[in-house]
Amino acid sequence: MMSRRLVLVSIIAQVALVVACSRSPVEPASAPSTAGPAAAIAANAPAAALAGGRQDVRVNMLDACDPDSFNAAIGAGTCVRSGGMKFDQFVAQLTKLAFAAPWRFAPQNANVRVGETFVAENMGGETHTFTEVAEFGGGIVPFLNQLAHTPTVAPACAALEGDDFVAPGGSYREQVDHAGTVKFQCCIHPWMRMEATVR
Repeated sequence: MMSRRLVLVSIIAQVALVVACSRSPVEPASAPSTAGPAAAIAANAPAAALAGGRQDVRVNMLDACDPDSFNAAIGAGTCVRSGGMKFDQFVAQLTKLAFAAPWRFAPQNANVRVGETFVAENMGGETHTFTEVAEFGGGIVPFLNQLAHTPTVAPACAALEGDDFVAPGGSYREQVDHAGTVKFQCCIHPWMRMEATVR
């Protein structure tokens, strides 16, 4: 009797999960949701989350700025995270390597399908962009372009609009509309790059 109840509960949970996943993201729920197993599963979902029959491909925008030294060198509010790499260490690493390793997109490579959407989430302490470019190039900060050995500004970076800038904690969505290879970079920190193969 007990095993039948466990099987029944398992089947009901699976059906509920399938129904929840098949619901359109713009369709309102018929009743307020409560926290439960389905909510816990959704909260711990992998980077690609199902949405309207298509995958959202999550890209984390990362950095490791130290607020005290970055804000002193560049200006108040430049960095809003706790701890991290001092500004002089950042410049030294960038000078030596032409990139600062903690400033990156993760993943840096992806395989996606037409119709899927990149969701770039700023998990760092500085503002970033997730800009599609024809070819990788420099960004909008000449000093960083010089240290990153990218003197030629990518044309897309020269045409940024206000909503292209993603503040810490924010996100940016970009739907994939054609097959081939697509390239994205941060137009502030031009060594932050991602390349995706689109099928």
